[in-house]
Amino acid sequence: MKMWMRKSLVALFTIATFGLVSPPAALMADKPTEHQNIKQTGYTAVYQKQEESQPNGEQESKSSFNLYKNELLNDAEDQSFIKFGDRISPVIEEEYREEVLPKIEEAIVSHLMTLKDNDDYQDLVISKRPAAGKSEKIFHVYNRKTGEDVLRFHVRRDKPPHKGYWFNFHYHTAEDGFQKHHDLGSIYWDRNTPPNWMSH
Repeated sequence: MKMWMRKSLVALFTIATFGLVSPPAALMADKPTEHQNIKQTGYTAVYQKQEESQPNGEQESKSSFNLYKNELLNDAEDQSFIKFGDRISPVIEEEYREEVLPKIEEAIVSHLMTLKDNDDYQDLVISKRPAAGKSEKIFHVYNRKTGEDVLRFHVRRDKPPHKGYWFNFHYHTAEDGFQKHHDLGSIYWDRNTPPNWMSH
């Protein structure tokens, strides 16, 4: 209802009742005009519709990052068990999953987080050929565009005096030229010499 019409009705009501009865509250309320109401309601509806129809960029980015991260971690796990082979896997699998694998995943995720904001994390992949025999390489994380390693995950056979054989898991980073050993933990094998990696 327009403002001038409302004021006219209030005046007419007051004259008709000789001022003995107050005009209805609906006429006295200071409401926005219909035009303003429609404009605001329309804007809100359009805004809400746009909000619902447009994908949340941040959520989409986070989802994409998590998918990529999970794919990398699955590849890392697969390459580990290819490395261990059928003879070593059954003996160390449980301890490896509980003690070492979470630390490997933590190291990979930590590096991914440094690249998350500029999407460079999507260039990282896991190498597909663990080293057989007595070689240390489990897998490397490298940049597929440049071919350069960023992380190298290895396992070394240790034989401390009178303590049998141990598998020492560690990794190296490109930051220090792959010189420093970052320890991930050790798993006891046996007093007997372990079979070669990838033995069946």
